[in-house]
Amino acid sequence: KYAAFVATKAKGENLLPFEPSGVGKVVEFGSRKAGDQEKLSSKFSDISNLIRESHYWAAKEEATVVSGVHVEKAIEEKIYRHRRVEDRMREVMVEGTLIVETSGARKGQINGLAVLDTGDHSFGKPSRITATVYAGKGGVINIERETKLSGKIHEKAMLILTNYLGSKYAVRKPISLTASITFEQLYGMIEGDSATCAELYALLSAIAEVPARQGFSVTGSMDQSGNVQPIGGVNEKIEGFFDLCSHRGLDGSQGVIIPERNVRNLMLRKDVVEAIGKKAFRIYAIDHVEEGIEILMGMPPGEPGPDGTYPEGTVNRLVEDRLAALREASKVEKDRKERGKNENNNQ
Repeated sequence: KYAAFVATKAKGENLLPFEPSGVGKVVEFGSRKAGDQEKLSSKFSDISNLIRESHYWAAKEEATVVSGVHVEKAIEEKIYRHRRVEDRMREVMVEGTLIVETSGARKGQINGLAVLDTGDHSFGKPSRITATVYAGKGGVINIERETKLSGKIHEKAMLILTNYLGSKYAVRKPISLTASITFEQLYGMIEGDSATCAELYALLSAIAEVPARQGFSVTGSMDQSGNVQPIGGVNEKIEGFFDLCSHRGLDGSQGVIIPERNVRNLMLRKDVVEAIGKKAFRIYAIDHVEEGIEILMGMPPGEPGPDGTYPEGTVNRLVEDRLAALREASKVEKDRKERGKNENNNQ
């Protein structure tokens, strides 16, 4: 049907005919617009505009038919006309004004991904998510919520993250800590749950005191059992981080972690596909949050033994040990305050 539409549009507007490679690229564009490998967009106004612009570039080269090269040129030129905001955003990241690291490792820091839509163009924007942990009983504090910069869905996602943490590490003993999570250098509202996995990894890295690889960016929602849920804009998010890494130089250590359920939505640009084929850039698709731990921290998450404890040399064991230390520190402080209170009452 798409091929018939292309042929009808070209004939009806006296445009150059499209050869099979040209029709194929139009179909790819429609699939990308739909965000699904098995579906095509019904926004025929956008398809029509692409057909007309592809004809223009073919006619400019004095070609007799519109090929896939001409369709690709039309798509590239359309993006070029509308990507000024994206280019400026990447420029401030490359120069270091907006801090997003793409190499090395940091404790309690993960690169998240968001999609910005300017109307005619949408693109992925990497963001730095950080977490801090210390003794106390404040629980997990969402700094965006405290400053009224968090939407309802994001607040729900933070509660899901907190409940996952409790169900995982507080089965036998309660968790006693104060932790904070925030999007650094964010000056507007944040909404959605696609950063939940990234926020969890930042928190686990901070608790376990294990550095996380900064060459990776993470996107994905999760449920209370740790199952990773699909998100929107997966292509734009991957390409946004790829472009930043590409500007700084791809070395094979960079990539993106996405939900397994989003694999069917992948319709990536040609340069990204080529980089993945050369293993200069990687995409990992995960079904459970624990699958991303070893990718980011270089250490297995660990499975509990018969006694319920995790084996040495695993992230979960380090998390358990640190939580025990924080619990003890909180208990000591509580006992100290109670002794002081009793002494004051006895005077």
